[in-house]
Amino acid sequence: MLLDKLLSSLDIHVEPFSRCEVHPRQRLALPGPERAMLHFVLMGSGFVLSATGTVQPLRPCTLAVVPKGVRHSLESSGEAITECLADTAESIPNAPVISTASTAPPEMIAACGLVKVRVGTAIGLFDELKDVLVADLSDIPQVQSAFKGILAEQLDAGPGSEAMKAALMSQCLVHLFRRLCGSDTCSLPWLAALEDERLARALDRILQSPADPHTVESLADTASMSRSVFAQTFASAFGLPPMSMVRRIRLERARRLLEQDDGLPISTVALRVGFSSRSHFSRLFKSHFGVSPGARHTQLS
Repeated sequence: MLLDKLLSSLDIHVEPFSRCEVHPRQRLALPGPERAMLHFVLMGSGFVLSATGTVQPLRPCTLAVVPKGVRHSLESSGEAITECLADTAESIPNAPVISTASTAPPEMIAACGLVKVRVGTAIGLFDELKDVLVADLSDIPQVQSAFKGILAEQLDAGPGSEAMKAALMSQCLVHLFRRLCGSDTCSLPWLAALEDERLARALDRILQSPADPHTVESLADTASMSRSVFAQTFASAFGLPPMSMVRRIRLERARRLLEQDDGLPISTVALRVGFSSRSHFSRLFKSHFGVSPGARHTQLS
């Protein structure tokens, strides 16, 4: 199955986690993160509130996934009377402890950090998530062990620490996916769409051969759907029209090629991923990543 294939090759980058402490009758307000943020409850209980108005309970070993740009807060289980505002979501990975101001013991402690998760090497797993997602993983001891391992690697980093943290986070996320998509309705829009075998075939075709001369018509044929129905269904499921998805995957493959081989000519990279025009490729690349493909030593994200 395509889903198994994608989950077996997750591309994960884990930034340093902070210890978020929420004291009685306190609220820790956080701005919208620049990428998906995770809050894994290590101790105690409380709530996560999002700017959309949703309030969801948290208890030990629950995991909250906050989409990019969604303002939210962590709150004690009692009525909060004091709010502590973190300056920026990006400051969290740089601070070992983020705490509400209080002399009382914290009522809830969570590991809080930013992650970047791609599936199929190109598509952000949480890109289409619109609001905070909470999953109770307390009955899966491997998740708690994996988070403890991530925090231990962070405190005492050694050779291969980044790879170890990514491997441990991969375990956590696969357990999360199983929990969210194990019922009749999957809470993750992107993965839920792959349950439609027709869309899965089309996406697999793009991922396996992004440089092919894809068109909406050719992909609709792969999916055994009419052009209009395929275009509408695909865009609704994945949040992008089919050819926009093709373009995104080609650009991500180009980024990888440029990172792996600093001497590869840009025109060669463009051709390998499906662009016949170097200038057109360069314009799209700069628009997508904010830097030109010639900026080989620039950090691409």
